[in-house]
Amino acid sequence: MQRYKCTVEYNGRPYHGWQFQDEVISVQQVFETALEKFIGEFVRVYVSGRTDAGVHAFGQVVHFDLPRTYPADAVMNAINHHLKPDPVAVIDCVEVGEDFHARFSSKKRYYMYRIVNRRAPLTIDAGLAWGIFKPLDIDAMNEAAAYLIGTHDFTTFRASECQAKSPIKTLEKLVVTRSEHDPLDIRVHTESRSFLHHQVRNMVGTLVLVGKGNWKPIDVKTALEACDRKAGGPTAPADGLYFVKVDY
Repeated sequence: MQRYKCTVEYNGRPYHGWQFQDEVISVQQVFETALEKFIGEFVRVYVSGRTDAGVHAFGQVVHFDLPRTYPADAVMNAINHHLKPDPVAVIDCVEVGEDFHARFSSKKRYYMYRIVNRRAPLTIDAGLAWGIFKPLDIDAMNEAAAYLIGTHDFTTFRASECQAKSPIKTLEKLVVTRSEHDPLDIRVHTESRSFLHHQVRNMVGTLVLVGKGNWKPIDVKTALEACDRKAGGPTAPADGLYFVKVDY
């Protein structure tokens, strides 16, 4: 058996998330189907981190074992051929040892959330960003974000269906920026070894309340300390969330 590590890019709009589910289409399903067409038998694919319905990825990482060794480029090209016309693509493939695991070997995950801050409705970016029409105060959002950096109980930003054993996570980065090419294109960048279910989207939804002026930055600290999901802001739409990359 030869293990392969693939970096995968996908547009999450057509899918009900990464994980295989009965009766709905998922990224895992189309990827494993493409792999089966290449190999001629079913192969289980393991992922670095599941993404929800509608969430996109620039650098998702998966691994799988094949019954014989193929050149990594041949594996990438074959999978991409069988993935067509789905908006999923392998952008890198390498052979790795049996000790590599896409999920358990990871050291840090990076996410980016994209907001288009303009009065006009989204057209080209519909499904690829969150359109917010009221002007956002980026400085206030960053002041609020600073309260979330570090090791905390993130129950306030955790989905009720989250299966993590503990709500305590260490957030290494949470910063809001404007694109240098378009000041209306706002990005929220965050980094951590791991995240709770909906943690990023719940943090973004809360920061937007601050950006709109509905909350003061200190209110985010109060919400965090409440350790109660009801104390936090709304869950931001899946449209704007991107799984950026993984460190190993």
